Amino acid sequence: MTNSARAFTSILVANRGEIACRVMRTAKAMGLRAIAVYSEADADAPHVKMADDAFLLGPAPVGDSYLNAARVIEAAKATGAQAVHPGYGFLSENADFARRCAEAGLVFIGPGPEAIDLMGDKAKAKRRMIDAGVPCIPGYQGKDQSDAALIAAAADIGFPIMVKAAAGGGGRGMRLVEQESDLASAISTARSEAENAFGSGDLILERAIIQPRHVEIQVFADGHGNAVHLGERDCSVQRRHQKVLEEAPCPVMTPALREAMGEAAVKAARDIDYVGAGTVEFLLSADGAFYFLEMNTRLQVEHPVTEMVTGLDLVALQIRIAQGETLGFDQAGVALTGHAIEARLYAEDTANDFLPASGPVDFWKPAEGEGVRIDAGIASGGEVSPFYDPMLAKVIAHGATREEARLKLIAALKETALFGVSTNKAFLIDALEKPAFASGEATTAFIAENFDAGGLSAPALDRQTAVSAALLFYLTARDQSVASAVSMPSPLLGWSSATAIETPYRFAAGDNDATIRLTPQGEDAFTTHIGDETVSARALRRTSHDAVLEIDGARLHVLYNQPEAARLQLSINGRNSDLVNLNAVFASSADAADAGAVTAPMHGALIDVFVAPGDAVKKGDRLAILEAMKMQHELTAQADGEVAAVHFEAGAQIPVDAVIMDITPAE
Repeated sequence: MTNSARAFTSILVANRGEIACRVMRTAKAMGLRAIAVYSEADADAPHVKMADDAFLLGPAPVGDSYLNAARVIEAAKATGAQAVHPGYGFLSENADFARRCAEAGLVFIGPGPEAIDLMGDKAKAKRRMIDAGVPCIPGYQGKDQSDAALIAAAADIGFPIMVKAAAGGGGRGMRLVEQESDLASAISTARSEAENAFGSGDLILERAIIQPRHVEIQVFADGHGNAVHLGERDCSVQRRHQKVLEEAPCPVMTPALREAMGEAAVKAARDIDYVGAGTVEFLLSADGAFYFLEMNTRLQVEHPVTEMVTGLDLVALQIRIAQGETLGFDQAGVALTGHAIEARLYAEDTANDFLPASGPVDFWKPAEGEGVRIDAGIASGGEVSPFYDPMLAKVIAHGATREEARLKLIAALKETALFGVSTNKAFLIDALEKPAFASGEATTAFIAENFDAGGLSAPALDRQTAVSAALLFYLTARDQSVASAVSMPSPLLGWSSATAIETPYRFAAGDNDATIRLTPQGEDAFTTHIGDETVSARALRRTSHDAVLEIDGARLHVLYNQPEAARLQLSINGRNSDLVNLNAVFASSADAADAGAVTAPMHGALIDVFVAPGDAVKKGDRLAILEAMKMQHELTAQADGEVAAVHFEAGAQIPVDAVIMDITPAE
């Protein structure tokens, strides 16, 4: 038993987002008190609301909050926590933090600081693994860090070669060098990047294994000398060395290869007296050879796929081991059943080189279904902060076969609604549908080989989307009118004794636009006109955020949200569209101006203001320009008058319905 292991009844989760919620779910199910920490940006976050108690760390920047080890320990003391679970990221692989927890009398739910220190330094870790007999990639991990020593070592190793930061991960401080002439500049940029990211410019070199699979082994060890592996995960689908899709088991794994890799991983854990959950990562070449890459001394993001194929709760195992219990099973007791695949849902702009995105979570509704699991740390009405990692949720599916799991995951992503902030949902669906992934052939080159550099193009405003939007705008407005009416018999909905009523819509979505006219043909049937084309449409079923529509005889499931009167968010087959009804924008502007107040018809940035208090304006004069949905909307005076007040300056972010200026109408 380790010296730090002891029984406890309360856990402080030193993290945020989906992993904090994940740890708390298990802790509370075990009857333990769960305590959250949070930054000012996360005051209303789901993990804070889920906790039994919570402690404010400080301002949003991580250095002032989640990475402030002293403040986290202060939080533990103030809330009566007896143990600390670090999750992943932040302080999870910080050996000094683990030591400070022990000094404060707190159980650190993870390995000892010596193991964290050793495996956190790629050079030290690789030297130790070579000595332990674990297969390693030929390379250089020497203490001489001069450029001359690295260049000389590279000549012995041969090209192509990987230059890597010794102290970090996540793709930072990492460069692929294919020829000797590029080595000096790669060493310089990798060293600079490593110093900025990890505070150490030490580098290692490794022979580049071209188009390998990234396969990792989940290991667990207790404080009584027991150690096992729980099978493998294939994490080959990566972008910029960041994992995107993960699965268990690996599609090309054989029993003999699993046994060999598992034994190597357990040997690595035993050699450093490891306790708790750890992951030993390997590169697997096409010829079946595998090489130690690194060991992550914490729970992994992708641990749910292992949980789904083993039936084990890895967080519960971590907690029991930290309390001094034994694993309770040996290697023969580990069985893998079925197949599981996980997709990481990120806030990012896939049309702009996958840059991280921030913004509101207007509406969030995860998919449900047998074999589907979603770990998330967001809620409708929340905000995605620019201060933290952009991963919002993980969508996981389990099936009896790999193909069943793949199809379930695609369906789950299509049935998951997330509107507001931009996400990579459509990209994930595309990746899962690619033949190379479907056939289990994806390597670390999968994304480069199957997607254009720079990201995905924005979805087109096609006929299907435009007709769906027109129906939903119309039906929502009709529902509001019916709700305010004293009485309205259903047969009269959409009926007119004169010429058929035609409602025009002018939609804009990014750089795309469409004009459509809609005519009711009964309660839920319509004829729509787009240019010279006539399209029949019906609403078969509809709730506040979910509809089944029929367009020219084809049924369509649509997820939607209307955050503002002039704006509609749609998800059709997993592809999100954000549309503005320009007719409603200008109508609402006119209504506001008639009332003497010029209001923002939607959220946006005030690009310019053309008037000042005291200015006389005439009907049609330009008052301001509001940029929203990547378009500029001109706000004009709807009557003669005098500007009484201007409440915002150019450059301000304006919420919907905010009064931008007041105009006193001319008498």
